[in-house]
Amino acid sequence: MKKILILTLCVCFCAVSFAQEPVKVACVGNSITYGIGVANPDKDSYPAQLQRMLGEKYKVERFGKPGATLLNKGHRPYMQQKEFKDALAFAGDIVVIHLGVNDTDPRNWPNYRDFFISDYRALIDSFRVVNPKCRILIARTTPIADRHPRFESGTRDWQGEIQLAIESVAKSAHVQLIDFHKPLYPYPYLLPDAVHPNEEGASLLAKTAYEGITGNYGGLKMPELFTDNMVLQYGRPIDIHGTANAGDKVTVTIGKQKQKTVTGLDGKWRVTLHPLAAGGPYTLTVSTAERLLTFNNVLAGEVWLCSGQSNMEFHLNWSATAKQDVPNAANDQIRLFDQKERWRTNAVEWPVSVLDSLNHLQYYKDTEWKVCSPETAGKFSAVAYYFGKKLQDSLQVPVGLICNAIGGSPTEAWIDRRTLEYQFPAILRNWKQNDFIQDWVRGRAALNVKKSTDKQQRHPYEPCYLYESGILPLEHFPVRGIIWYQGESNAHNKEAHEKLFNLLVQSWRKNWNDAELPFYFVQLSSIDRPSWTWFRDSQRRLMTEIPHTGMAVSSDRGDSLDVHPKQKKEIGERLAAWALNRTYGHRNVVPSGPLYKSVSFARGAAYVSFDYADGLCTSDGKPIGTFEVAGEDELFYPAQAVVEDGKIKVWSKKVKDPKIVRYGWQPFTRANLVNGAGLPASTFRTE
Repeated sequence: MKKILILTLCVCFCAVSFAQEPVKVACVGNSITYGIGVANPDKDSYPAQLQRMLGEKYKVERFGKPGATLLNKGHRPYMQQKEFKDALAFAGDIVVIHLGVNDTDPRNWPNYRDFFISDYRALIDSFRVVNPKCRILIARTTPIADRHPRFESGTRDWQGEIQLAIESVAKSAHVQLIDFHKPLYPYPYLLPDAVHPNEEGASLLAKTAYEGITGNYGGLKMPELFTDNMVLQYGRPIDIHGTANAGDKVTVTIGKQKQKTVTGLDGKWRVTLHPLAAGGPYTLTVSTAERLLTFNNVLAGEVWLCSGQSNMEFHLNWSATAKQDVPNAANDQIRLFDQKERWRTNAVEWPVSVLDSLNHLQYYKDTEWKVCSPETAGKFSAVAYYFGKKLQDSLQVPVGLICNAIGGSPTEAWIDRRTLEYQFPAILRNWKQNDFIQDWVRGRAALNVKKSTDKQQRHPYEPCYLYESGILPLEHFPVRGIIWYQGESNAHNKEAHEKLFNLLVQSWRKNWNDAELPFYFVQLSSIDRPSWTWFRDSQRRLMTEIPHTGMAVSSDRGDSLDVHPKQKKEIGERLAAWALNRTYGHRNVVPSGPLYKSVSFARGAAYVSFDYADGLCTSDGKPIGTFEVAGEDELFYPAQAVVEDGKIKVWSKKVKDPKIVRYGWQPFTRANLVNGAGLPASTFRTE
């Protein structure tokens, strides 16, 4: 009888000749392989679930030892346990090893890390001795959630080092590497005690082991953005990738190009197409021997991701100029991929039926690329539509717009988990109660999930959630850049947002493997919310600190009572001006209104210099308003202001020796300074 041995430590890959009798699979590892965390290990541990998946042609046995370490000098070395001896006696044809989780204990890794690779190799060799033809698979370790008490004191960092060591073992020992980390990582609630997967988590491990053993990944599949009518980024190599069964030959064709590749043991395949000329339509085909996928009416053009919260989500149908613009929206050269939420985050209780889908990161509806028309554009983001229309008119190439904005969403919901774990772990913990979240955001989230009986119930406002449900599924789909309209849900804490916004840009640039990915964002508008003066100025400073960003001013289009101003056309076109000037090199397009540059003081007045200052004037023909000055006492007084030699001279009779200037420093402002292009100056405060 042949068996398969599954280890919670690591898995090796060796060729094996299958007989008619069952193949023996040995699962080797620690408490996770044993089944701690599930109610009935004999029925629901990952090896038990794997047995059901593989069927009667396989015999799966589990040899998990709770608390076991891979390190032979660790506090409980696996190779000194009875389970190890039993696993050797089993002499599996396939051995699946998952060890390393307990090696993160401070008793182990800090002292004995230098022995990890050699100890792992010795473990692998032991199984090869008892069955020279065995096939061994080793697993990257399951995640340890940030709730773990030792997470920041060492576990987080040591587990990362252990993962790298496991990858080195797989290469040097010529065994198959499978990934027990990735399937669980976006689902920390599947680790109730921060370490051990529950039954559902164990099923993900079983599925991973099943795929690794059989090579069956469900056949040819493509990321969800690949549909008819899509736009591929032109003018640069195009990464086309997907999954298929291990060893499947994949052929990709478009135009006169044909690329071939073979699917790896991990079920992944990838080809790189030569840059496409703008235009089309093209037909893209992706095929294996068993399946042909055909995508029709494909264009090559400029692709932009449009994201944020409700002001980016705000539909064209709701905008101030909808009556004249929606009927004229038909344009075959603009394509829309609209990721709509299944349930809007309004102040309502969600039905129980939606709550499980939230826990499974199924917040967005299935969608496909649509040709821009009055019907599709009317329900699409107004800001994104006006941005895309301006680009298409100016560049005369197709434009693809991907929108996944979610009303009320905080910045932290859009950042990848690893970035927050390493650079802002405090925001992950107890997010519904911590001080980082704004009260109305917390209250809305609580109301949405009020009917849930699950203490771990997830919500789109949870840190990392929208990254994992809305950004990861994009699968690195090539984009030219990002436009972003968000901040209302973080405006109460500009200090936290300053850190988060930096991490957001960093996170997305890493996801798209582009350190210079353009990121153009909207500065919050005017409204009677006291914190917004400081927040707007913080956004202005962030633009100067983070390279390859630009900020569209919207304060002149605000509403004192409505957080959703309806004049979206100007905002979309201002974002487009940044893209045209910075990304596409159209130097004749002015990207911004006057931006504070510097200030000097002389003869009782301040002289303020601006970038983009050509043609300084006022939008209404009235005197320049809303300037204030203060002395060293920082008591501000209204000031007069005039244009003088390309600068703004500011003074007040009440301040003889001014030291600080501010402009538009009211939550809702009637600031009227513009440049010759008619673009408004950002509100600001000098140091």
